[in-house]
Amino acid sequence: MLSSVMAALHWPSHSRKKMSLKSERRGIHVDQSELLCKKGCGYYGNPAWQGFCSKCWREEYQKARQKQIQEDWELAERLQREEEEAFASSQSSQGAQSLTFSKFEEKKTNEKTRKVTTVKKFFSASSRVGSKKEIQEAKAPSPSINRQTSIETDRVSKEFIEFLKTFHKTGQEIYKQTKMFLETMHYKRDLSIEEQSECTQDFYQSVAEKMQTRGKVPPEKVEKIMDQIEKYIMTRLYKYVFCPETTDDEKKDLAIQKRIRALHWVTPQMLCVPVNEEIPEVSDMVVKAITDIIEMDSKRVPRDKLACITRCSKHIFNAIKITKNEPASADDFLPTLIYIVLKGNPPRLQSNIQYITRFCNPSRLMTGEDGYYFTNLCCAVAFIEKLDAQSLNLSQEDFDRYMSGQTSPRKQEPESWSPDACLGVKQMYKNLDLLSQLNERQERIMSEAKKLEKDLIDWTDGIAKEVQDIVEKYPLEIKPATQPLAAIDSENVENDKLPPPLQPQVYAG
Repeated sequence: MLSSVMAALHWPSHSRKKMSLKSERRGIHVDQSELLCKKGCGYYGNPAWQGFCSKCWREEYQKARQKQIQEDWELAERLQREEEEAFASSQSSQGAQSLTFSKFEEKKTNEKTRKVTTVKKFFSASSRVGSKKEIQEAKAPSPSINRQTSIETDRVSKEFIEFLKTFHKTGQEIYKQTKMFLETMHYKRDLSIEEQSECTQDFYQSVAEKMQTRGKVPPEKVEKIMDQIEKYIMTRLYKYVFCPETTDDEKKDLAIQKRIRALHWVTPQMLCVPVNEEIPEVSDMVVKAITDIIEMDSKRVPRDKLACITRCSKHIFNAIKITKNEPASADDFLPTLIYIVLKGNPPRLQSNIQYITRFCNPSRLMTGEDGYYFTNLCCAVAFIEKLDAQSLNLSQEDFDRYMSGQTSPRKQEPESWSPDACLGVKQMYKNLDLLSQLNERQERIMSEAKKLEKDLIDWTDGIAKEVQDIVEKYPLEIKPATQPLAAIDSENVENDKLPPPLQPQVYAG
């Protein structure tokens, strides 16, 4: 498997042209040469290092950093000279006594010496393990190091000590240097994550060189020791350097997670993925690949995270091989990896990639299958971030409708299913179709309800207008009340001549 993958990195030019044409047709165009360092050293590059490998990136970073330090140093000296000249000029114009001036010069010289020492200390390479004073201070017990460790940290520490016992004196020296490094990192915790990363990379390089030159340790054993060193120190530093608050890693995680959720409708056919999930064995491989890429977030050590990526990639190659009944090619691997990432939506994807880039043993990222698979994962994430309609061979209108959730790509028709297709897959598609129909029905009901609401409002307004028109056309006239009947007798002036009213009589019979 590895030989076929590595051979794909050195295709002849005509093969690369064919791959480019095919990639342009389907929208995914990542030439294998683009995975290598752009400086041409032959190692794998990385987007986080602007296309350089770890070695070339550190060289470029050191040059830029030294240039900045030199510029800051020159600026500090120039400001110091200008300040001294201005003071000397003001003193001479005021006729100051030479004794007073000499005392001031002495004081100024001492102040300058103190400032120069401070500037040198501030701009000195923070990646160094530490000065003698720092080392002496580091020997003091650190409350963070001596705190109650977790079960995993305690287990890793015991394994590291047992591993180093087999190397006797060399093992003792390695343990001493590692403990010194951890104590030094405790005092460098306020530095930026890039400076802490550089300090860790310098430590890796320093320990490896000492083992090869002084200890005469064979290269294969050096690699094993470096793996154990990385496991030990990164298990202890994980909670401080993984997705720190001083970076925008969490923001990038949320952005890529939201992006992948919006692309849930992308099908294998759109990406030209040569994987048939209706085959039970292939479906199992896809599930394992998704599980591995998700499990990456649960690991603390960069090498263990890389191992999850490697296992995921190997499951992808096996799924392609079973589907096509022939060895998988690198041309089919990247689109399938993109599909797995879209389908799995791994948690804290950007944070994990940044963590591996910053604190993994650089030799693992520069060469070998781990470096190849990790570089492809970085390319897959970059492709997902820039994925557009042309990449999926869709019209811009369809792409926008799918992204907004207005509709989804047409599912496979039941008539086109093979007789031996998985029953679970069939039921899933039936449920999806039913949900799609219910969604369309709900949209129609909501549309009709809004229309009915509008009609009711219009009818109410129309009735009110008609009533108003009638009132204006036929205004209401209020007439005075008619004279009551009881008032007739009040106008008779001769009512005093009327006979008295009848009185009731008692009947004695």
